[in-house]
Amino acid sequence: MPAPTDLRAVVAEQTDPVLFATVSGAHLYGFPSRDSDVDLRGVHVLPLPDLIGLREPEETRSSMGDRDGVEMDLVTHDVRKFVRLMLRRNGYVLEQLLSPLVVHTTDAHAELVSLAPGVLTTHHAHHYRGFAGTQWRLYERSGELKPLLYTFRALLTGIHLMRAGEVRAHLPTLLGEVAAPAYLPELIEAKAAAEHGPAGEAVGTERARADVEALHAALDEAQADSSLPDAPVAYDALHDFVVRVRVAGGTAR
Repeated sequence: MPAPTDLRAVVAEQTDPVLFATVSGAHLYGFPSRDSDVDLRGVHVLPLPDLIGLREPEETRSSMGDRDGVEMDLVTHDVRKFVRLMLRRNGYVLEQLLSPLVVHTTDAHAELVSLAPGVLTTHHAHHYRGFAGTQWRLYERSGELKPLLYTFRALLTGIHLMRAGEVRAHLPTLLGEVAAPAYLPELIEAKAAAEHGPAGEAVGTERARADVEALHAALDEAQADSSLPDAPVAYDALHDFVVRVRVAGGTAR
């Protein structure tokens, strides 16, 4: 991964204030390859005229570049869009917000992190169930290791969230907290060698299918037994947050 100074330079190039930027994707999940690109994700703050004028606001921005031979992309959402996504059982944005791989942060970022538990619900299980299903179908078509690992990672993250009430995306850590197939460390090691390599001989498709089905059943059970609420409880606090950040022009440090 490029040096932190290179990553911060990408954030500094943005035209509007950035509340935070973190590393997501395979680096966050704990199984980057030597040739993995770097996924930067964050939140920017549009100036008020961009929202009240006639032109459609640029709520999502994306830029790509190369630093020291490593491909990286930065995707940011305006703060209002990001918070709305948080309120829609969207596990992606919560993983980005709570990523420990922080490139740029502010006081507003810390406040948003503190509000994140108030959006967690039992319905986040649907997000991880759906993502796992999509990745499993990719694995069946391609035979590649990457979507297989993404399948297991999504299911284990969902199970842990339902049981512990916290978002944890790092697969090696999850292996110590949720019962998982014993061959996953071997798959993680194989993934380090090649981003799009085959699943290889570590596990056959039928065995992997049985294990994935068992984890789906575990996620269903964890959701049914979860103490998480049925709906977000932080709506009003998040509304106030967005208003304050907008009025301040995203200048909070």
